[in-house]
Amino acid sequence: MTELIGLPAVQLAELVRRGEISPVEIVEAHLESAARVQAKLNCFASLDEAGARTQARALEAAIQRREQPGPLAGVPLTIKSSVFVAGWKCETGSALRRNYVSREDAPLVCRLKGAGAILIGNTNVPEFLMAYESRNTLYGAVSNPWDVSYSAGGSSGGEAASIASGCSAGGVGSDGGGSIRVPAHFCGICGLKPTPGRIPITGHFPEGVGAFAWLGVVGPMARTVADLRALFEVMAGTDAGDARSAPVPLRQKRHAGMRSIRIGVLESDALGAVTPETRSAVEQAARGLADHGFAVEHLRLTGLDRAIELWWFFFGRSIAHLLRGSTLGHEKELSPMLREYLEVTGQESALKLDDFLAACAERDVLRGDILRAMDATPILLSAVSAGPAFRHGEGTWHPGTAASYREVMRHSQWLNLTGFPGATVPVSSSAEGMPIGVQVIGRPYEEELVLDVAEQIEESCGGWRRPPVL
Repeated sequence: MTELIGLPAVQLAELVRRGEISPVEIVEAHLESAARVQAKLNCFASLDEAGARTQARALEAAIQRREQPGPLAGVPLTIKSSVFVAGWKCETGSALRRNYVSREDAPLVCRLKGAGAILIGNTNVPEFLMAYESRNTLYGAVSNPWDVSYSAGGSSGGEAASIASGCSAGGVGSDGGGSIRVPAHFCGICGLKPTPGRIPITGHFPEGVGAFAWLGVVGPMARTVADLRALFEVMAGTDAGDARSAPVPLRQKRHAGMRSIRIGVLESDALGAVTPETRSAVEQAARGLADHGFAVEHLRLTGLDRAIELWWFFFGRSIAHLLRGSTLGHEKELSPMLREYLEVTGQESALKLDDFLAACAERDVLRGDILRAMDATPILLSAVSAGPAFRHGEGTWHPGTAASYREVMRHSQWLNLTGFPGATVPVSSSAEGMPIGVQVIGRPYEEELVLDVAEQIEESCGGWRRPPVL
C-alpha cells in the first residue's frame, strides 16, 4: 500500500469514487506511514487510529450501499491542534490547556467530514501559536522532513511536516503572521492563507474575534495546488460565529482571460534582504509565468514598512497584553519560546487605548492605499521569508540576530495586517537541499485567482518532491 503515500488528495478521492480502491486501504497506508514518521519528525500531538478506521469502514459501507461519496471521499487529513474536533484534545501546545478536550467540531471540520474526508489526528504547534518554530513542553519539537536538524516552521509546523512526509494527504492550518505559508515553504508543500472570513475561524483557539479577527485565519495545506483548491472549496462559506464571514460565492472555473492580468514582482525596501537562492526562486516563478503568456513586471509598493510595524503592534504588544492576563501566576509552566515572546514584548511601552484605536484606523487607511496601488496589478509574487528553513533553536523574537522573526518573516507578516490572501507554492531548493517556496499574493476575496496563478507556477517549476524521510 506504500504506492498510495504521496498521491494527491483529488486523485485518492477519484479512485474511491470509481471503486478502484477502498478507503480502508487508504487509511491503513497513511496510519502506517504516520506511525513510522512520527518517531523521526514528532509532527503529531495525537493520532486517532481507532476513529480513522471507524470513519473509513463507515464510508466503505456507504459506498457499498451505492450512496454517492463526497468530493473528499476517503482522503486522510490532519488538523492543527488549535482547531476543535469533537473528542480530540485541543491544547494548542500549552500545559495550561493540558488534556482540554473539544466538545464539538469546528464548522470547517463538519464540512470536511461531510465531504467524506477521514481525520486521522491533530498536529504539533508552538505554545499558543506564538512562534515560527513548532516546539512546546507537552510534545517537544517538530523536525523538518528534509533534514531533521532543521525546523519545520511554525505555527503550523506539525501540519506541514505531516503532509510533506505522507502521513496525510492534506490538512488545516492557521495563520496570523505566516503560520501556514512559512511552514509550507520550509517543508516544500503548498498552503493558502485566505481572506479573513472566507473560511470561518469559529472553533479555533485562540479565538479569532474582535479587532484581531483580520490577523488570524484558518486555511488549507496540501502537496498540490489542486488539493488546496479542493479543500478550500469544501471549507469556504459563512458561519454565524465568525463576524468577518462574507457570502462570497465560489468561482469554480479558472479566471476568464487570466493571462491578460498583470503580475507584479514585489519590491519594497521594508522587506529586507533575501538569500540569493530565494531571490532566484522568485525570478524563476516570474519567468515561468511570462513563458505562459502573463505580463510580468516589477512593482514597488510603498507603506509596507508601516504595515509591518502595525502588524507587530497587534501581534506583539496587543496579543501579549492579553496573554499576560491569562498566564499570570503560571510563568514557570510556559514554554521557553512563549516566555521569550512575553519578555521581548514586555520591553515595549504599555498598551494604551488611544494607541490601539489609532492603530485600528491607520490599518484601514493603509490597507486602502495598498489596494489602490494593486488596482492594475492584482497578483504579486514575493519570497515567503528571507531564506529557507533554519536549524532547530535558531529562530528567535530577539531583535538583532540572524534569524530574528521580526526581520526574516516580513514578506509574510504584512498580509495579515491588510487581510490579503496569499499562497505558498514550492519552486526550488537551497544548496543544502532545503525547499524554497514562492508566495502568490492577491486582493481580498480573490483566492481563486491566487490559486490559478499558483497552479501555473507549479506546472512550470515542478511542485512537490518526496523528502528523504519517505
